Amino acid sequence: MAKGSVQRKGSVWSFVVDLGPDPATGRRRQARRSGFATKKEAEVALRAVAIASDTGTAVARTRVTLSTFLTEWLESIRPRIRETTWVSYEMAANRISRQIGAVPLQALTPLQVESLYATLLVGGGAGGRALAPKTVRNCHIVLRRALADAERLGLVSRNPAAAARAVTAPRAEQRTWSSEELQSFFGALAAERLSMAFVLLATTGMRRGEVLGLRWEDVDFDGRALSIVQTLTTVRGEKHFGPPKTGKSRRRVSIDAVTLDALKAHRKAQREQRMAAADVWLNDGDLVFTDEQGAPVHPNNFSQAFDRIVRTAELQRIRLHDLRHSYATLALKAGVHPKIVSERLGHSTIAITLDLYSHVAQGLDADAAELIADRIYGKGR
Repeated sequence: MAKGSVQRKGSVWSFVVDLGPDPATGRRRQARRSGFATKKEAEVALRAVAIASDTGTAVARTRVTLSTFLTEWLESIRPRIRETTWVSYEMAANRISRQIGAVPLQALTPLQVESLYATLLVGGGAGGRALAPKTVRNCHIVLRRALADAERLGLVSRNPAAAARAVTAPRAEQRTWSSEELQSFFGALAAERLSMAFVLLATTGMRRGEVLGLRWEDVDFDGRALSIVQTLTTVRGEKHFGPPKTGKSRRRVSIDAVTLDALKAHRKAQREQRMAAADVWLNDGDLVFTDEQGAPVHPNNFSQAFDRIVRTAELQRIRLHDLRHSYATLALKAGVHPKIVSERLGHSTIAITLDLYSHVAQGLDADAAELIADRIYGKGR
């Protein structure tokens, strides 16, 4: 194996490895890297370069910068991901490039990546404002995925983002409503055009974009179910229809009889509104929920309407997305199997559901202990 050594300068470790003579020129070749936070990281990187040299898989030298690579990488993955996802990746890549884009792709080290995260946390936003840990973690996810592709393509010998410590992003606090609070909320919806959309969110756990993207052809009145096949989101502020968030998000969700009757009433009211509007009506897509002219409802306007209703009704302040959490919490407490809840929410795995609602599961565990004890000892214990 090619020989090399590691050394420390200040708080940073580096390595140099002898790659032997160049077959074409006979000149001695060496590979040098620096910027490692620990001796072990430098030794691991040295070993990877040495093995690559011995097996003939060493990457060819290039002066391509990280910024140039990220730009090309973004264009290469664009056809394979949702447009909304691509826009979020582009934003993360731009934040990364503004800080370390000039660094040569092959010279990037784990220490530089960790320093990037620290910089973004204190001043990586517009006007030098601090970025939230979740935003910086998103930058880590994008950089790690991009560099994994660079490693796969033979552009780098290892992925420095994989060795870097990611920022820990605290989970957003979940605030949920009780069944009594939901009933009060429903009572405050009487005069609202989009009342049925809020009811669907609360009784099915659907996402905002899934409800706003729902079409009448997706509603099975006889089977009392909804097919979620498209979603309405925003891309750079503009409304955009696309596929559901994940493969599991494309699903069929049963609805209860009361919600079904309310949906029928909403369809009747929409037909009357459409007839009154005549040629002015814009809903060519057969959407279940529209604005006054029949156009798709802007997701931001929908969220703002929810906030207004909550303030007027003087209810506990929660986010619109927390209606989804409220549904899941009530379903689990009611004894619905987590697998069913997971499928109705469109989670990719049941593990995600159990992790998100672990606080509910703890209470269910205590209930289970008492229930089993009653069976073993008898209720008269």
